[in-house]
Amino acid sequence: MQLFFRDFVVKFGLWLRTLSFLFFPKSATTMSIEIEVKNEQQTDILGRVLAKALPDGTVVALLGTLGAGKTRLVQAIAQASGVDREEVGSPTFVLIKEYQGASRPIYHFDAYRLRDVSDFLELGPDEYFDSDGLSFVEWADRVEDALPRDYLEISVLPVDVTSRRFTITARGDFTPELETLILERWRRASRPHPKNGEL
Repeated sequence: MQLFFRDFVVKFGLWLRTLSFLFFPKSATTMSIEIEVKNEQQTDILGRVLAKALPDGTVVALLGTLGAGKTRLVQAIAQASGVDREEVGSPTFVLIKEYQGASRPIYHFDAYRLRDVSDFLELGPDEYFDSDGLSFVEWADRVEDALPRDYLEISVLPVDVTSRRFTITARGDFTPELETLILERWRRASRPHPKNGEL
């Protein structure tokens, strides 16, 4: 009986979310950026840029094949936020990991081993999505129906052994200034000889 009730609550929540999207559809894409990094050092730079640019409460959907670099990007962002990089790993087997940054928490989900959206909803993601922390969802395409109305999608594409192409797309309502902020900080920080700590 308890299992039936839990299953009913999860499915009812998913139905309500779907209904809300039908009556209040997501707004059009407002931003799409492509950034190519040549090595892990540049991934660290991109992590610092995003750690400073992303507003509180941002949900990031991470897409890419196995080994593409999704977890590596989360490591870079977490480290730039004050988290020991060694603490950050793929949450494949525990499904979610929480880290406390210097100014806000970081929530790291992995949907790779989940059977369906209902499994993801049982983790209570809305509680994390509605907080001031940054939420990262690896393999987010598997649980797209459970994502909030507004989120950033970051697709990671391996170009060669060390190079990666990151495509950052806004899904929903984000200020146009965010695109400018990310691009300007990336250009400054990725110059051959940036000023110390310049972002």
